[in-house]
Amino acid sequence: MENWLNRINTVHIVGIGGTGTSGLAKIFNALGKKVQGSDARKTIQTQNLEKIGIRVFYEHKPLNIAGNIDIVVRSQAINFENPECKRAKELGIPVISYPRALGLLMLRKRGIAVAGTHGKTTTSAMIVFMLKQAGFDPDFVIGGEICGCGNSGVGKTNFLVVEACEYKRSFLHLVPEIGIITSIEEDHLDYYRDINDIKNAFEDFSERVQPGGRIIGMIDDPRVQSVIDNCGTIGFGYGIEHGDIQAKNIRFTEEGNRFDCYHRGQKLGKIYTPVFGKHNVLNALAATTTGLTLDIPFSKIASSLAMFPGVLRRSQIIAKKNDIVIVDDYGHHPTEIVATLKGLRQRFPTKKIIAVFQPHQYSRTRFLLEDFASSFTLADEVIVPDIYFVRDSEQERKLINSEMLVERITRNGTNARYIPDFDNIVKYLASTVKPGVLVATIGAGPVYEIGLKLGKMLNL
Repeated sequence: MENWLNRINTVHIVGIGGTGTSGLAKIFNALGKKVQGSDARKTIQTQNLEKIGIRVFYEHKPLNIAGNIDIVVRSQAINFENPECKRAKELGIPVISYPRALGLLMLRKRGIAVAGTHGKTTTSAMIVFMLKQAGFDPDFVIGGEICGCGNSGVGKTNFLVVEACEYKRSFLHLVPEIGIITSIEEDHLDYYRDINDIKNAFEDFSERVQPGGRIIGMIDDPRVQSVIDNCGTIGFGYGIEHGDIQAKNIRFTEEGNRFDCYHRGQKLGKIYTPVFGKHNVLNALAATTTGLTLDIPFSKIASSLAMFPGVLRRSQIIAKKNDIVIVDDYGHHPTEIVATLKGLRQRFPTKKIIAVFQPHQYSRTRFLLEDFASSFTLADEVIVPDIYFVRDSEQERKLINSEMLVERITRNGTNARYIPDFDNIVKYLASTVKPGVLVATIGAGPVYEIGLKLGKMLNL
Protein backbone atom coordinates (compact mmCIF):
# COMPACT_ATOMS: atom_id res chain seq x y z
CA MET A 1 0.00 0.00 0.00
CA GLU A 2 2.78 2.45 0.89
CA ASN A 3 4.44 1.91 -2.51
CA TRP A 4 1.11 2.24 -4.32
CA LEU A 5 0.30 5.52 -2.58
CA ASN A 6 3.79 6.89 -3.15
CA ARG A 7 3.36 6.38 -6.88
CA ILE A 8 0.17 8.44 -6.90
CA ASN A 9 0.50 12.19 -7.41
CA THR A 10 -2.80 13.23 -9.02
CA VAL A 11 -6.24 11.81 -8.22
CA HIS A 12 -9.45 12.51 -10.13
CA ILE A 13 -12.76 11.65 -8.44
CA VAL A 14 -15.89 11.26 -10.56
CA GLY A 15 -18.88 12.32 -8.44
CA ILE A 16 -16.67 14.21 -6.02
CA GLY A 17 -19.60 15.97 -4.31
CA GLY A 18 -20.96 12.82 -2.69
CA THR A 19 -21.00 12.32 1.05
CA GLY A 20 -18.24 9.71 0.95
CA THR A 21 -16.26 10.86 -2.06
CA SER A 22 -15.91 14.43 -0.76
CA GLY A 23 -14.46 13.03 2.47
CA LEU A 24 -12.08 10.83 0.49
CA ALA A 25 -10.96 13.91 -1.46
CA LYS A 26 -10.10 15.72 1.77
CA ILE A 27 -8.01 12.80 3.01
CA PHE A 28 -6.08 12.49 -0.28
CA ASN A 29 -5.53 16.25 -0.20
CA ALA A 30 -4.17 16.08 3.36
CA LEU A 31 -1.75 13.37 2.24
CA GLY A 32 -0.24 15.86 -0.19
CA LYS A 33 -1.85 14.54 -3.36
CA LYS A 34 -3.17 16.79 -6.09
CA VAL A 35 -6.92 16.20 -6.08
CA GLN A 36 -9.53 17.19 -8.63
CA GLY A 37 -12.94 15.88 -9.56
CA SER A 38 -16.26 16.39 -11.27
CA ASP A 39 -19.91 16.53 -10.36
CA ALA A 40 -23.20 17.38 -12.01
CA ARG A 41 -23.84 20.52 -9.97
CA LYS A 42 -22.39 22.90 -7.42
CA THR A 43 -23.23 22.03 -3.81
CA ILE A 44 -22.05 22.99 -0.35
CA GLN A 45 -19.78 19.93 -0.44
CA THR A 46 -18.11 20.91 -3.72
CA GLN A 47 -17.74 24.53 -2.62
CA ASN A 48 -16.04 23.38 0.59
CA LEU A 49 -13.63 21.31 -1.51
CA GLU A 50 -12.84 24.31 -3.70
CA LYS A 51 -12.04 26.37 -0.60
CA ILE A 52 -9.20 23.99 0.27
CA GLY A 53 -7.76 24.12 -3.25
CA ILE A 54 -9.45 21.14 -4.91
CA ARG A 55 -10.52 21.80 -8.49
CA VAL A 56 -14.07 20.77 -9.36
CA PHE A 57 -15.49 20.47 -12.88
CA TYR A 58 -19.27 20.88 -13.03
CA GLU A 59 -19.85 18.54 -15.93
CA HIS A 60 -18.80 14.99 -16.71
CA LYS A 61 -16.80 15.10 -19.92
CA PRO A 62 -13.72 13.41 -21.41
CA LEU A 63 -11.69 16.63 -21.45
CA ASN A 64 -11.58 16.56 -17.65
CA ILE A 65 -9.25 13.56 -17.84
CA ALA A 66 -5.66 14.40 -18.75
CA GLY A 67 -2.63 12.17 -19.08
CA ASN A 68 -1.07 13.45 -15.85
CA ILE A 69 -3.79 11.79 -13.73
CA ASP A 70 -2.49 8.70 -11.94
CA ILE A 71 -5.78 7.20 -10.78
CA VAL A 72 -9.52 7.82 -11.22
CA VAL A 73 -11.94 7.06 -8.39
CA ARG A 74 -15.61 6.72 -9.26
CA SER A 75 -18.55 7.21 -6.93
CA GLN A 76 -20.87 4.23 -6.40
CA ALA A 77 -23.45 6.17 -8.42
CA ILE A 78 -21.12 6.30 -11.45
CA ASN A 79 -20.70 3.35 -13.84
CA PHE A 80 -18.11 2.64 -16.51
CA GLU A 81 -20.30 4.20 -19.20
CA ASN A 82 -19.46 7.60 -17.73
CA PRO A 83 -17.45 9.59 -20.32
CA GLU A 84 -14.65 10.29 -17.84
CA CYS A 85 -14.30 6.62 -16.91
CA LYS A 86 -14.23 5.71 -20.61
CA ARG A 87 -11.55 8.33 -21.31
CA ALA A 88 -9.44 7.14 -18.39
CA LYS A 89 -9.48 3.58 -19.72
CA GLU A 90 -8.49 4.85 -23.19
CA LEU A 91 -5.48 6.59 -21.62
CA GLY A 92 -4.55 3.55 -19.56
CA ILE A 93 -5.41 5.22 -16.24
CA PRO A 94 -6.74 2.80 -13.61
CA VAL A 95 -10.34 3.37 -12.48
CA ILE A 96 -11.37 2.11 -9.04
CA SER A 97 -14.56 2.45 -6.99
CA TYR A 98 -14.91 4.70 -3.97
CA PRO A 99 -15.18 1.73 -1.53
CA ARG A 100 -11.99 0.21 -2.92
CA ALA A 101 -10.12 3.52 -2.66
CA LEU A 102 -11.28 3.90 0.93
CA GLY A 103 -10.14 0.35 1.65
CA LEU A 104 -6.69 1.03 0.21
CA LEU A 105 -6.35 4.10 2.40
CA MET A 106 -7.43 2.11 5.43
CA LEU A 107 -4.46 -0.23 4.97
CA ARG A 108 -2.16 2.51 6.23
CA LYS A 109 -4.49 3.62 9.03
CA ARG A 110 -5.91 2.31 12.29
CA GLY A 111 -9.30 1.72 10.75
CA ILE A 112 -12.62 1.58 12.57
CA ALA A 113 -15.47 0.44 10.31
CA VAL A 114 -19.08 0.65 11.53
CA ALA A 115 -21.46 -1.70 9.72
CA GLY A 116 -25.07 -2.77 10.28
CA THR A 117 -28.56 -2.37 8.89
CA HIS A 118 -29.36 0.39 11.41
CA GLY A 119 -27.43 2.77 13.62
CA LYS A 120 -24.29 3.08 11.48
CA THR A 121 -24.29 6.85 11.18
CA THR A 122 -25.05 7.73 14.79
CA THR A 123 -22.65 5.09 16.13
CA SER A 124 -19.91 6.32 13.79
CA ALA A 125 -20.59 9.89 14.86
CA MET A 126 -20.42 8.99 18.56
CA ILE A 127 -17.10 7.22 18.01
CA VAL A 128 -15.64 10.16 16.07
CA PHE A 129 -16.74 12.61 18.75
CA MET A 130 -15.43 10.34 21.53
CA LEU A 131 -12.04 10.00 19.84
CA LYS A 132 -11.79 13.75 19.37
CA GLN A 133 -12.62 14.38 23.03
CA ALA A 134 -10.08 11.75 24.13
CA GLY A 135 -7.26 13.26 22.06
CA PHE A 136 -7.33 10.67 19.23
CA ASP A 137 -8.33 13.13 16.52
CA PRO A 138 -9.31 10.85 13.57
CA ASP A 139 -9.85 11.12 9.86
CA PHE A 140 -13.49 10.22 9.27
CA VAL A 141 -16.01 9.64 6.49
CA ILE A 142 -19.58 8.93 7.59
CA GLY A 143 -23.06 9.10 6.11
CA GLY A 144 -24.44 12.05 8.06
CA GLU A 145 -23.24 15.36 9.45
CA ILE A 146 -22.14 15.50 13.07
CA CYS A 147 -23.44 18.81 14.37
CA GLY A 148 -20.49 21.19 14.35
CA CYS A 149 -18.10 18.66 12.75
CA GLY A 150 -19.50 17.77 9.33
CA ASN A 151 -19.70 14.37 7.65
CA SER A 152 -15.97 14.03 7.08
CA GLY A 153 -12.72 15.45 8.30
CA VAL A 154 -8.96 15.13 8.45
CA GLY A 155 -7.49 14.51 11.89
CA LYS A 156 -4.05 14.62 13.48
CA THR A 157 -3.67 10.94 14.31
CA ASN A 158 -3.53 7.70 12.34
CA PHE A 159 -7.16 6.71 13.06
CA LEU A 160 -9.72 6.48 10.28
CA VAL A 161 -13.42 6.01 11.13
CA VAL A 162 -15.75 5.04 8.29
CA GLU A 163 -19.38 4.11 7.93
CA ALA A 164 -19.27 0.73 6.21
CA CYS A 165 -22.16 0.22 3.78
CA GLU A 166 -23.26 -3.32 2.98
CA TYR A 167 -24.97 -2.40 -0.32
CA LYS A 168 -23.33 -4.37 -3.14
CA ARG A 169 -20.95 -5.73 -0.46
CA SER A 170 -19.03 -2.45 -0.53
CA PHE A 171 -17.77 -2.95 3.01
CA LEU A 172 -15.75 -5.98 1.93
CA HIS A 173 -13.14 -3.58 0.51
CA LEU A 174 -12.32 -2.43 4.06
CA VAL A 175 -9.66 -4.00 6.27
CA PRO A 176 -10.25 -2.39 9.68
CA GLU A 177 -8.51 -2.85 13.00
CA ILE A 178 -11.95 -2.69 14.64
CA GLY A 179 -15.12 -3.81 12.89
CA ILE A 180 -18.53 -3.06 14.41
CA ILE A 181 -21.87 -4.67 13.53
CA THR A 182 -24.91 -2.88 14.98
CA SER A 183 -27.67 -5.08 13.51
CA ILE A 184 -28.49 -7.45 10.66
CA GLU A 185 -31.94 -7.21 9.05
CA GLU A 186 -33.54 -7.45 5.64
CA ASP A 187 -32.66 -4.48 3.44
CA HIS A 188 -31.27 -3.80 -0.03
CA LEU A 189 -33.33 -6.70 -1.33
CA ASP A 190 -32.90 -5.29 -4.83
CA TYR A 191 -29.37 -6.67 -4.51
CA TYR A 192 -29.40 -9.43 -1.86
CA ARG A 193 -31.40 -12.63 -2.39
CA ASP A 194 -32.62 -12.93 1.19
CA ILE A 195 -31.64 -12.51 4.85
CA ASN A 196 -29.21 -15.43 4.65
CA ASP A 197 -27.39 -13.75 1.77
CA ILE A 198 -27.19 -10.56 3.85
CA LYS A 199 -25.87 -12.45 6.89
CA ASN A 200 -23.26 -14.15 4.73
CA ALA A 201 -21.99 -10.74 3.65
CA PHE A 202 -21.61 -9.68 7.28
CA GLU A 203 -19.76 -12.92 8.00
CA ASP A 204 -17.35 -12.02 5.22
CA PHE A 205 -17.00 -8.53 6.69
CA SER A 206 -16.07 -9.99 10.09
CA GLU A 207 -13.24 -11.89 8.42
CA ARG A 208 -11.87 -8.67 6.92
CA VAL A 209 -10.80 -7.40 10.34
CA GLN A 210 -7.00 -7.32 10.59
CA PRO A 211 -5.22 -10.07 12.50
CA GLY A 212 -5.02 -8.98 16.12
CA GLY A 213 -8.00 -6.67 15.65
CA ARG A 214 -11.46 -6.90 17.18
CA ILE A 215 -15.00 -7.46 15.96
CA ILE A 216 -17.66 -5.74 18.10
CA GLY A 217 -21.34 -6.65 17.80
CA MET A 218 -24.77 -5.98 19.27
CA ILE A 219 -25.49 -9.52 20.39
CA ASP A 220 -29.08 -8.98 21.49
CA ASP A 221 -29.51 -9.52 17.74
CA PRO A 222 -29.16 -13.32 17.26
CA ARG A 223 -27.84 -12.90 13.72
CA VAL A 224 -25.05 -10.64 14.96
CA GLN A 225 -24.38 -13.10 17.80
CA SER A 226 -24.03 -15.87 15.23
CA VAL A 227 -21.56 -13.86 13.15
CA ILE A 228 -19.47 -13.03 16.24
CA ASP A 229 -19.48 -16.65 17.41
CA ASN A 230 -18.49 -18.10 14.06
CA CYS A 231 -15.74 -15.76 12.93
CA GLY A 232 -12.04 -16.20 13.63
CA THR A 233 -11.60 -12.67 14.95
CA ILE A 234 -11.67 -11.98 18.69
CA GLY A 235 -15.12 -10.58 19.43
CA PHE A 236 -16.75 -8.37 22.02
CA GLY A 237 -20.51 -8.25 22.45
CA TYR A 238 -22.68 -5.45 23.75
CA GLY A 239 -26.39 -5.20 24.44
CA ILE A 240 -29.13 -4.74 26.98
CA GLU A 241 -29.98 -8.40 27.53
CA HIS A 242 -26.57 -9.89 26.68
CA GLY A 243 -22.98 -8.86 26.15
CA ASP A 244 -19.58 -8.15 27.65
CA ILE A 245 -20.76 -4.54 27.91
CA GLN A 246 -24.35 -4.04 29.05
CA ALA A 247 -26.76 -1.22 29.87
CA LYS A 248 -28.82 -1.70 33.02
CA ASN A 249 -31.28 0.45 34.97
CA ILE A 250 -32.17 2.40 31.80
CA ARG A 251 -34.17 5.61 32.27
CA PHE A 252 -35.79 7.16 29.22
CA THR A 253 -36.34 10.82 30.14
CA GLU A 254 -37.40 13.96 28.30
CA GLU A 255 -33.76 15.15 28.53
CA GLY A 256 -32.21 12.00 27.08
CA ASN A 257 -31.17 8.46 28.01
CA ARG A 258 -29.54 7.47 31.30
CA PHE A 259 -28.22 4.04 32.23
CA ASP A 260 -25.64 2.17 34.26
CA CYS A 261 -22.87 0.58 32.23
CA TYR A 262 -21.53 -2.85 33.21
CA HIS A 263 -18.53 -4.83 32.03
CA ARG A 264 -18.97 -8.55 32.61
CA GLY A 265 -21.06 -7.98 35.71
CA GLN A 266 -18.95 -5.16 37.16
CA LYS A 267 -20.41 -1.66 37.16
CA LEU A 268 -18.21 0.82 35.31
CA GLY A 269 -20.34 3.88 36.00
CA LYS A 270 -23.25 5.92 34.72
CA ILE A 271 -23.82 7.15 31.18
CA TYR A 272 -26.06 10.00 30.05
CA THR A 273 -26.64 10.85 26.41
CA PRO A 274 -28.73 13.80 25.13
CA VAL A 275 -30.32 11.53 22.50
CA PHE A 276 -33.44 9.45 22.75
CA GLY A 277 -34.77 5.92 22.44
CA LYS A 278 -33.57 2.39 23.05
CA HIS A 279 -31.70 2.39 19.74
CA ASN A 280 -29.51 5.21 21.00
CA VAL A 281 -28.74 3.28 24.19
CA LEU A 282 -27.37 0.57 21.91
CA ASN A 283 -25.47 3.11 19.79
CA ALA A 284 -23.89 4.52 22.94
CA LEU A 285 -22.93 1.00 24.06
CA ALA A 286 -21.22 0.40 20.70
CA ALA A 287 -19.18 3.59 21.13
CA THR A 288 -18.39 2.67 24.74
CA THR A 289 -17.20 -0.82 23.75
CA THR A 290 -15.01 0.70 21.04
CA GLY A 291 -13.52 3.18 23.49
CA LEU A 292 -12.76 0.48 26.04
CA THR A 293 -11.16 -1.66 23.32
CA LEU A 294 -8.83 1.28 22.61
CA ASP A 295 -8.09 1.66 26.36
CA ILE A 296 -9.82 5.02 26.63
CA PRO A 297 -10.73 5.60 30.30
CA PHE A 298 -14.43 5.09 31.02
CA SER A 299 -14.67 8.59 32.51
CA LYS A 300 -13.61 10.12 29.18
CA ILE A 301 -16.03 7.91 27.27
CA ALA A 302 -18.92 8.91 29.54
CA SER A 303 -18.09 12.63 29.42
CA SER A 304 -17.88 12.62 25.62
CA LEU A 305 -21.25 10.85 25.26
CA ALA A 306 -22.81 13.41 27.61
CA MET A 307 -21.62 16.19 25.26
CA PHE A 308 -22.52 14.41 22.02
CA PRO A 309 -24.04 17.09 19.72
CA GLY A 310 -26.10 14.73 17.59
CA VAL A 311 -26.34 14.14 13.84
CA LEU A 312 -28.28 16.16 11.29
CA ARG A 313 -31.45 14.42 10.04
CA ARG A 314 -31.55 12.11 13.06
CA SER A 315 -34.63 13.41 14.91
CA GLN A 316 -33.31 16.90 14.23
CA ILE A 317 -35.53 19.76 15.38
CA ILE A 318 -36.18 22.03 12.38
CA ALA A 319 -38.47 24.48 14.15
CA LYS A 320 -39.98 24.84 17.62
CA LYS A 321 -42.28 27.70 18.49
CA ASN A 322 -45.76 28.35 19.85
CA ASP A 323 -46.00 24.75 21.11
CA ILE A 324 -45.52 23.47 17.54
CA VAL A 325 -42.50 21.28 16.73
CA ILE A 326 -41.13 20.22 13.35
CA VAL A 327 -38.64 17.34 13.35
CA ASP A 328 -36.77 15.66 10.50
CA ASP A 329 -35.38 12.12 10.46
CA TYR A 330 -33.56 10.04 7.86
CA GLY A 331 -35.26 6.76 8.81
CA HIS A 332 -36.18 4.75 5.71
CA HIS A 333 -36.57 1.20 7.09
CA PRO A 334 -39.48 -0.02 9.26
CA THR A 335 -37.23 -0.69 12.26
CA GLU A 336 -35.81 2.84 12.01
CA ILE A 337 -39.28 4.38 11.81
CA VAL A 338 -40.40 2.56 14.95
CA ALA A 339 -37.24 3.68 16.77
CA THR A 340 -37.72 7.29 15.64
CA LEU A 341 -41.34 7.44 16.79
CA LYS A 342 -40.48 5.84 20.15
CA GLY A 343 -37.76 8.44 20.64
CA LEU A 344 -40.17 11.26 19.79
CA ARG A 345 -42.78 9.90 22.22
CA GLN A 346 -40.07 9.85 24.90
CA ARG A 347 -39.00 13.41 24.16
CA PHE A 348 -42.45 14.91 23.54
CA PRO A 349 -44.88 12.68 25.47
CA THR A 350 -47.92 14.96 25.20
CA LYS A 351 -47.69 15.97 21.53
CA LYS A 352 -49.96 14.83 18.72
CA ILE A 353 -47.58 13.37 16.12
CA ILE A 354 -48.20 13.77 12.39
CA ALA A 355 -45.67 11.73 10.43
CA VAL A 356 -44.91 12.59 6.82
CA PHE A 357 -43.19 9.53 5.39
CA GLN A 358 -41.65 9.48 1.93
CA PRO A 359 -40.90 5.86 0.97
CA HIS A 360 -37.38 5.44 -0.45
CA GLN A 361 -37.17 3.05 -3.43
CA TYR A 362 -40.04 1.12 -4.97
CA SER A 363 -38.31 -2.21 -4.41
CA ARG A 364 -37.71 -1.59 -0.69
CA THR A 365 -41.34 -0.48 -0.26
CA ARG A 366 -42.61 -3.60 -2.02
CA PHE A 367 -40.38 -6.08 -0.20
CA LEU A 368 -41.10 -4.58 3.24
CA LEU A 369 -44.66 -3.35 2.64
CA GLU A 370 -46.33 -5.06 5.61
CA ASP A 371 -43.49 -4.06 7.95
CA PHE A 372 -43.80 -0.44 6.84
CA ALA A 373 -47.57 -0.59 7.35
CA SER A 374 -47.22 -1.69 10.97
CA SER A 375 -44.40 0.72 11.86
CA PHE A 376 -46.57 3.82 12.39
CA THR A 377 -48.66 2.74 15.38
CA LEU A 378 -47.11 5.47 17.57
CA ALA A 379 -48.14 8.21 15.14
CA ASP A 380 -51.55 9.88 15.30
CA GLU A 381 -51.65 10.56 11.56
CA VAL A 382 -49.50 9.59 8.59
CA ILE A 383 -49.16 11.40 5.26
CA VAL A 384 -47.48 9.59 2.38
CA PRO A 385 -46.32 11.30 -0.84
CA ASP A 386 -45.17 9.49 -3.95
CA ILE A 387 -42.31 7.04 -3.54
CA TYR A 388 -38.83 8.49 -4.04
CA PHE A 389 -37.43 6.96 -7.23
CA VAL A 390 -33.82 5.78 -7.00
CA ARG A 391 -32.03 2.76 -8.51
CA ASP A 392 -35.32 1.02 -9.42
CA SER A 393 -36.40 -0.18 -12.84
CA GLU A 394 -39.52 1.04 -14.62
CA GLN A 395 -40.98 -2.45 -14.14
CA GLU A 396 -40.52 -2.13 -10.37
CA ARG A 397 -42.47 1.14 -10.38
CA LYS A 398 -45.50 -0.70 -11.78
CA LEU A 399 -45.62 -3.17 -8.88
CA ILE A 400 -46.10 -0.82 -5.92
CA ASN A 401 -47.35 2.68 -5.11
CA SER A 402 -47.97 4.92 -2.11
CA GLU A 403 -51.74 4.35 -2.16
CA MET A 404 -51.11 0.67 -1.41
CA LEU A 405 -49.01 1.61 1.62
CA VAL A 406 -51.64 4.09 2.85
CA GLU A 407 -54.35 1.44 2.59
CA ARG A 408 -52.33 -0.97 4.72
CA ILE A 409 -51.40 1.66 7.32
CA THR A 410 -55.10 2.47 7.67
CA ARG A 411 -55.92 -1.21 7.96
CA ASN A 412 -53.46 -1.38 10.87
CA GLY A 413 -55.46 1.27 12.75
CA THR A 414 -53.57 4.50 12.05
CA ASN A 415 -55.18 7.38 10.19
CA ALA A 416 -53.30 7.79 6.89
CA ARG A 417 -53.73 9.74 3.68
CA TYR A 418 -51.99 9.92 0.33
CA ILE A 419 -50.99 13.38 -0.91
CA PRO A 420 -48.70 12.93 -3.92
CA ASP A 421 -46.67 16.15 -3.97
CA PHE A 422 -44.82 18.23 -1.39
CA ASP A 423 -46.56 21.55 -2.06
CA ASN A 424 -50.01 20.15 -1.33
CA ILE A 425 -48.71 18.42 1.79
CA VAL A 426 -47.39 21.76 3.05
CA LYS A 427 -50.76 23.41 2.32
CA TYR A 428 -52.61 20.65 4.15
CA LEU A 429 -50.33 20.85 7.19
CA ALA A 430 -50.47 24.64 7.30
CA SER A 431 -54.26 24.43 7.59
CA THR A 432 -54.15 21.57 10.10
CA VAL A 433 -51.25 22.13 12.47
CA LYS A 434 -51.97 23.93 15.73
CA PRO A 435 -50.32 24.21 19.17
CA GLY A 436 -49.63 20.81 20.68
CA VAL A 437 -48.73 19.20 17.34
CA LEU A 438 -45.41 17.68 16.27
CA VAL A 439 -44.76 17.17 12.56
CA ALA A 440 -42.09 14.58 11.76
CA THR A 441 -40.77 14.33 8.22
CA ILE A 442 -39.24 10.87 7.77
CA GLY A 443 -37.31 9.38 4.86
CA ALA A 444 -33.97 9.25 3.04
CA GLY A 445 -35.14 11.45 0.17
CA PRO A 446 -35.78 15.23 0.13
CA VAL A 447 -38.83 14.99 2.44
CA TYR A 448 -37.10 17.42 4.82
CA GLU A 449 -38.06 20.17 2.36
CA ILE A 450 -41.64 19.88 3.62
CA GLY A 451 -40.59 20.75 7.16
CA LEU A 452 -38.51 23.71 6.00
CA LYS A 453 -41.37 25.11 3.88
CA LEU A 454 -43.94 24.54 6.61
CA GLY A 455 -41.78 26.30 9.18
CA LYS A 456 -41.52 29.36 6.93
CA MET A 457 -45.24 29.35 6.15
CA LEU A 458 -46.09 29.21 9.87
CA ASN A 459 -43.37 31.73 10.80
CA LEU A 460 -41.78 29.29 13.21
